[in-house]
Amino acid sequence: MLKTSYDFDQAILPAGSSLKTNILLRFRADIAESPRRNLNLSLVIDRSGSMAGAPLHHALRAAESVVERLEPEDILSVVVYDDEVDTVVAPQPVKDKAALKNSINKVRAGGITNLSGGWLKGCEHVKKQLDLQKINRVLLLTDGHANMGIQDPKILTTTSGQKAEEGITTTTLGFDQGFNEDLLIGMARAANGNFYFIQSVDEATEVFSIELDSLRAVVGQNLTVTVELADGVKLIDTLSLAKVNQNQARQTVITLGELYEGEDKLLGLSLEISAAQIGELPVMKLHYSADVVQNDVIQSVSGTADIVAKVATVEEAALASSSHIILELSRLTIAKAKETALDLAEHGKHEEAEQILRSLVKDLRDKGLNENFEIAEEIDQLEYFAGRIAQKALGNAGRKELRDQSFQTMTRNRSDLAARGVTAGDEIYGMPVVNEVGSGIELHCLREGGKLRIKVISDGYDSTKNVQFPRAIRAEGARYVVEALEPSSDGSFYRVRGNITRLTRPGEADIFAAPRQSRSTSTGKASKGPASAADLPTTDAIKDGILVQCVKDGSKLRARVVSDGYEPNWNMRFPRSVREEGMLYVVDEIKIAPDGKSYIACGEIKRFVQPSITN
Repeated sequence: MLKTSYDFDQAILPAGSSLKTNILLRFRADIAESPRRNLNLSLVIDRSGSMAGAPLHHALRAAESVVERLEPEDILSVVVYDDEVDTVVAPQPVKDKAALKNSINKVRAGGITNLSGGWLKGCEHVKKQLDLQKINRVLLLTDGHANMGIQDPKILTTTSGQKAEEGITTTTLGFDQGFNEDLLIGMARAANGNFYFIQSVDEATEVFSIELDSLRAVVGQNLTVTVELADGVKLIDTLSLAKVNQNQARQTVITLGELYEGEDKLLGLSLEISAAQIGELPVMKLHYSADVVQNDVIQSVSGTADIVAKVATVEEAALASSSHIILELSRLTIAKAKETALDLAEHGKHEEAEQILRSLVKDLRDKGLNENFEIAEEIDQLEYFAGRIAQKALGNAGRKELRDQSFQTMTRNRSDLAARGVTAGDEIYGMPVVNEVGSGIELHCLREGGKLRIKVISDGYDSTKNVQFPRAIRAEGARYVVEALEPSSDGSFYRVRGNITRLTRPGEADIFAAPRQSRSTSTGKASKGPASAADLPTTDAIKDGILVQCVKDGSKLRARVVSDGYEPNWNMRFPRSVREEGMLYVVDEIKIAPDGKSYIACGEIKRFVQPSITN
């Protein structure tokens, strides 16, 4: 059975003039005891050169953790891709976990990124085992842009939607900072799947775990809601990233995707209602349908709900309380504002984008919502992003965090996925520094579940409580001295009062003394090689270098750049003495040759040795 409920942001609407109001709709599969559904799962993992080292290591550890948690009735396949696509685990029941993990362990980094080839192979494996009573899912992980195969985001997104219509859902996982978030979010949205931003390499297992828990909790799919508005009611906006279409009757049709056990699927709608008389006002009819687990099989269910608002005098409306849903609607409103601000900023409307975020901050504070820690954290996020947008300095990491935060809030109802972001604000480097705590209070910044949290170190305070603290100066590992802390109105968290300085004790290395340089100064000198590749120095880390691979091109051995951000098909001036087919190298610099269509390897060359992978 599918349960629906709703609340307006105003428990009672005022009679008389037209008004704007928000409504929060909730949908939940009402199942007394949900049976576990078996999985038909394909892990598709990017092994391109940019994944070499720690990223691939942690991605493979995450894949192993998935194997460990699957059951013998589940079907698993594992695909890896660079410029080539390989199936390292053919579709099979998860019976011999040791053998499966051994196959995964053998994966090593390679060339450039054929994302489409890897993903389509994963879809092919899932389709061969397709069973609509199972969860049929492809998990696509990448750290870079598609630079081989099908690269057009529109084609990939459309195809993702088509695969979903066949019963194959795609979840996308963006690793670190090099991936195309618009593509991955677009593919996930088109397929009604999930998207995750894996911000640091050691988060991979945690994020895979969240997705696996989500898959186990799927109790309904293909939730679709049709909105039939009453006369005098206009739909202004949809507080959701769900797919919105019009049917032949010009009614709004919203596709909300999956339902999870114990988790409400939320949909916020902004409405404009013309003048109403005192009494009960019909606002809309909701026609909904979904495929829900009933009696151990998937069955289609549907229903209709009448949405009615209470209308009374202005005085009665003002006195009516609706605080129990204000927080949930505020989260959706914040997420929508982030999405809108980002779109404006990318169209050059930075002042308008900044104003949207700052106006929302004022509105949240005016409503007293900053007394809720989650909203207080969001206020810090909004102020941080408003400042970055105003300076036209949002950056790659900031953009990814904004899009991720918006996506998670408007598609899922999980606190562990909301407001994630661990990028250090640039302002940390310009803070005044002290060498002792003195009469102040010491705080430190740590990473918890993909978020930067501030905790108290000094005695006399509850070290388990969070501290509301400016997002712009948060950085993992940083310590601070503040003049004072005061508890929130309910005592659940602290607020900073007075000046904030950064603490570095005498004799300690100051890792935030200045922005770290991402690239050494260019020498411009072409690389020279020893007598053979065996004579090259070795490294198992890329760091600020550029990864190059030697590939066979007809009868010739060519050196090609496999790091992201370079043309993968350009030839390169590279010492012939060290060329060996398939070998990976790390070079200091790459510069464009005078012909404008090839590269020159510059500086030192090292042979890249795949780091050993141990549990």
